[in-house]
Amino acid sequence: MFFSRFRKSIMLGVSILTIMALAACGPKSSGSIVEGKVNVVTTFYPIYEFAAEIGGEDANVINLLPVGVEPHDWTPRSQDIVNTSKAQLFLYNGAGLEGWVPNFLKSLNSDSQVEAVEVSTGIDLILTTEDDGHNHGASGEHSEEEHAAAEHAHEDEHAADEHATDEHAADEHAADEHTTDEHAADEHTEEADSLHTDPHTWVSPKSALIMAENIKNSLQKADPDHKDGYEERYNALAERLEALDAKFTAELGKLPNKEIVVSHQAFGYLARDYGLAQHAIMGLSPDAEPRGQDLLELAELVKEEGIRYIFFEELVSDKLAKTLADEAGVSTMVLNPVEGLTEDQEKNGDNYFTLMEKNLQNLILALQ
Repeated sequence: MFFSRFRKSIMLGVSILTIMALAACGPKSSGSIVEGKVNVVTTFYPIYEFAAEIGGEDANVINLLPVGVEPHDWTPRSQDIVNTSKAQLFLYNGAGLEGWVPNFLKSLNSDSQVEAVEVSTGIDLILTTEDDGHNHGASGEHSEEEHAAAEHAHEDEHAADEHATDEHAADEHAADEHTTDEHAADEHTEEADSLHTDPHTWVSPKSALIMAENIKNSLQKADPDHKDGYEERYNALAERLEALDAKFTAELGKLPNKEIVVSHQAFGYLARDYGLAQHAIMGLSPDAEPRGQDLLELAELVKEEGIRYIFFEELVSDKLAKTLADEAGVSTMVLNPVEGLTEDQEKNGDNYFTLMEKNLQNLILALQ
């Protein structure tokens, strides 16, 4: 479970000294604290864009993640500690995306008044399984079943414990039932432990709308004097997100095919909300390596389902996607998880909406 190990190691390993040591190398985030405005620090691009739109002229928004950097393998620098310590708001996605956040917040100046807000709060999160870092059936269709497994694991264990103390357990038949219950509880517990939260909430406009509302609420709380302005700009953003959601629903709903093969498991919320089935070469982390057998099985799936394109993304190597496409005799195409902008996209003025519109057009082309 690469992503699980990665997240735990980051949470345990990042410290003040580590962050300070990284200050001298790597790309830097842009922006600095502005006196007289609400200063908002965001962890990566979609949150930055929504916060900047809602904040308007009343907020100064600083994005930690530099252009062209993928968020899964990034850690903050010393200047990020300085800026965040002086800010009023720190907005992060949560849902397991930024494993460095707990230690980062502990490293802030002791007199910092910054309010940390997890903007994915309120979204129906997807729990998914990973097999050595990859998963070939990662659509959102199984999320309810997986949620139920996690929720009932503790209940099953509790029921087994109660049964164990039952004074009538001496009965041979009752003892057999008790053994079965214990085995079932153990299976449920193992299943729950193998589940991981999919952090890619923003890739669905439906979830992005919830995130935008959380950002608006946090700005209004931090700066009530400009509450009306935040509300007005949020409403304008919400209208655009609702229109994008309606377009995805209408356009994808009438397509005959629903199966997509992607480079990494970043499209679970998109798949769940718009009736698609996602098959991923790699797992929740784009660094996870699939086995050769997995690529062969995916190639067979592509042929059996008549899939014509393998999707890859700009911020991650397309080598595996092209390898699979060559094996299956199909083409490749971009499907962007909008985790960040490339330098060219920034120069061209691309944003969440232009990239999602391109995603929709590519999905329509691939699924016709």
